[in-house]
Amino acid sequence: MTTENTTALLLIDFQNDYFSTYNGAKNPLVGTEAAAEQGAKLLAKFRQQGLPVVHVRHEFPTDEAPFFLPGSDGAKIHPSVAAQEGEAVVLKHQINSFRDTDLKKVLDDAGIKKLVIVGAMTHMCIDAVTRAAEDLGYECAVAHDACATLDLEFNGITVPAAQVHAAFMSALSFAYANVASADELIAGL
Repeated sequence: MTTENTTALLLIDFQNDYFSTYNGAKNPLVGTEAAAEQGAKLLAKFRQQGLPVVHVRHEFPTDEAPFFLPGSDGAKIHPSVAAQEGEAVVLKHQINSFRDTDLKKVLDDAGIKKLVIVGAMTHMCIDAVTRAAEDLGYECAVAHDACATLDLEFNGITVPAAQVHAAFMSALSFAYANVASADELIAGL
């Protein structure tokens, strides 16, 4: 992926409640720390090159939510990838980061054509934002090692996080995004 200032890094839901190392995490994922470490490498490279960065964080609309409670510390962006002054932060209340937010306006106002996507959860918000972004005409790349998910259960069958992640990355790579490692994407910047 060649880049100029039309490429932005999109960090999705790297929030405290997803980190097993965060005291009081309400929904820790498998490998969030490792994924955030890879995301932080991309974040550092984008900052070094003066490329746009957009953080997206989720809050549920009520206190009855299982995690990401409104105004809670668990809903804050994890310090390892926290926004700096001048970086856009988009608050969402839906799975798809474009739904009922100003994300598209933020990207379009900055002239963004290409997105590098990282964050959580692979099978929900990463999948949704990547598919929506492609449908909206953005060229997408997903850093597979900078995304995290968790074990899922369906019809009495437990699907390990690694298999959930692989299934969704393979689906996205089929028609929606260039799915590569953070290091591979950094090399292309």
